[in-house]
Amino acid sequence: MLENQPRRPSGHLTIRVIAMPGNTNAAGDVFGGWVMSQMDLAAGSAAGTRARTKTVTVAIDSVSFLAPMTVGDELSVYTSVTRVGRTSMTIEVEAWRRVRQSTETQLVTHGRFVFVALDENNRPVTIPPEQQASEE
Repeated sequence: MLENQPRRPSGHLTIRVIAMPGNTNAAGDVFGGWVMSQMDLAAGSAAGTRARTKTVTVAIDSVSFLAPMTVGDELSVYTSVTRVGRTSMTIEVEAWRRVRQSTETQLVTHGRFVFVALDENNRPVTIPPEQQASEE
């Protein structure tokens, strides 16, 4: 692993994508906003799955950019639902890079995303209890 990072990603793998030339900033590194958008997409997927209804991002807290990405790196975004309230929930998100043509991985960014569940009229709705996995 790069920079002696002994830990592994935590949470569920939610999105995996390759960074392309169109995702770079003027310095040639992958644009942080692109990484954040992938994190928001992953968090939204986790929130929608948990709430079983439409969800929207209402806050993004404590995002930390730890390392740059380059074109061709694979971005893997992991999510964990860490808090569920009556209408809102918190999703912890980690974004990891895999260096192109390598098995080396590195934590790039992490943050906390807050979502609210909405009904068909875009009003907050109660998040139902978590469903138990069915055994087949």
